[in-house]
Amino acid sequence: MITHLKNGRVYDPAHGVDGVVKDIYIKNGRINSKPNSGEKISQVYDLAGKVIMAGAIDMHSHIGGGKVNIARMMLPEFRQYSEPEAHICTPHCSHHATPTTTETGFRYIEMGYTAAFEPAMMPINARQAHLEMADTPMIDKGGYAMLGNDDYFLRMLTAKQDQKAINDYVAWILHATQAIGIKVVNPGGISAFKFNQRKLDLDENNVHYQVTPREILKSLSRAVNELGIAKPLHVHCNNLGVAGNFETTLNTMGASDGVPMHLTHIQFHSYGTEGDKKFSSAAAQIAEALNKNKHITADVGQVLFGQTVTASGDSMMQHLNAKHANPKKSVIMDIECDAGCGVVPFKYRDQNYVNALQWAIGLELFLTVEDPWRIFLTTDHPNGAPFTCYPHLIRLLMDKTFRNEAFAKLNLDAQAMSNLTAINREYSLYEIATMTRAGAAKLIGLHDRGHLGVGAGADITVYTDQADREAMFSKPDYVFKDVELVVKDGKIVKVTWGKTHTAKPNFDIGVEKGLKDYFSKYHTIQLDNFKISDDELNSYSE
Repeated sequence: MITHLKNGRVYDPAHGVDGVVKDIYIKNGRINSKPNSGEKISQVYDLAGKVIMAGAIDMHSHIGGGKVNIARMMLPEFRQYSEPEAHICTPHCSHHATPTTTETGFRYIEMGYTAAFEPAMMPINARQAHLEMADTPMIDKGGYAMLGNDDYFLRMLTAKQDQKAINDYVAWILHATQAIGIKVVNPGGISAFKFNQRKLDLDENNVHYQVTPREILKSLSRAVNELGIAKPLHVHCNNLGVAGNFETTLNTMGASDGVPMHLTHIQFHSYGTEGDKKFSSAAAQIAEALNKNKHITADVGQVLFGQTVTASGDSMMQHLNAKHANPKKSVIMDIECDAGCGVVPFKYRDQNYVNALQWAIGLELFLTVEDPWRIFLTTDHPNGAPFTCYPHLIRLLMDKTFRNEAFAKLNLDAQAMSNLTAINREYSLYEIATMTRAGAAKLIGLHDRGHLGVGAGADITVYTDQADREAMFSKPDYVFKDVELVVKDGKIVKVTWGKTHTAKPNFDIGVEKGLKDYFSKYHTIQLDNFKISDDELNSYSE
């Protein structure tokens, strides 16, 4: 059975293909070379005038786990129906702040996204996160396990254990949680908050463990690198949302001593203190540093206007933000002494000085970071905006006139503090494909996704090329998931289920001796109940 997609204009940055008209052949769920004359083609799609890209990949989206579930329960007024016939997309998408698992899968696939990755999976809650992701149809999934504030790891640093021991622990966590990468949130800061510290700078000691965030980042980034994990350490920097925090961000770029590191939702870490309001854009300084430091990648975490909910493991900062909750309710909690959780609903307003400048800062970053292979399209769903706003964001990046018209509606003081209108860059389709497909796949280590070369999984999105890029990316003509046609004319025609991606580096099983003693003494479950086996993970999708 061979499917033939012919005459489409292909954008495949992994192979340097920039708008070339060519044919694609699919066999047994994978992209194949041109069949020989004796092979029968069972299905032909004539895509003349259409744009073909690999399925899009969201490398940072809170789609499963405790925080998202708390947000869903806490904000029933933002819930939506889950039927495939319910459609995305108002420009601000406020009614999709807390989608159900079913709606999450439907909304992603309707936009041409075929994979999304949960960026903050607490190891003790990994089972619940995987169950939620397994209940999310249509798309591939994966999770980044959170370390860097857990008591066991911080004890290791305090005791000056060697890097080999730390590497074994990190690898064991990846296996036990069935994760594909490692995340650190406010390194050491979530823990410090529990000892009554209300901030923690990069070179400031956690008062209990007497270790600094820099030590945490250096150790974890080295572990990830030495274990051969494709995805660099995923870093939520200290001092999120604080005016002047760009200095912390700049210093964090050097914390790994040149080892690859990924800085997430970097818009929230790019603030200066200039002007009468003591809050300004430091996007120029951050972009300049990103352009120079080739070992650093980043996603933006773009703010868009409307109602959403902020859900973060950074309980230190969410405790401060709770006073700004809209509606006036929030949850700030501890998780097994190893992490935190803060859920605070929030409404971004274009006439609010800070919110308007946050919007501009994100776009300034997108447009001044030079390499689309090292900057990624995210809204830190749902923290900056729901992921259903991606088509709107893409149009802002591709259409300077549209962007300037939106800018002209902002708070006037915020306009005066931004140079956005002086930036002429408009993203091309090739750059959008790089940022949302090829680059994301390369960053995570998905060798058979994000491209259209022979051997790739047949995750393919087909669009009608339109001047209105928001309309174009909101409603693909076709979406194929592993060769199955699942979306036609923007509507789901078949429900299917993606797979879970994991990383399994080698490690010394002897690490479990110390862990068993620790679990028996301090945890509420035994070590064997903490671990998720391959068989258990596979059973979730049955």
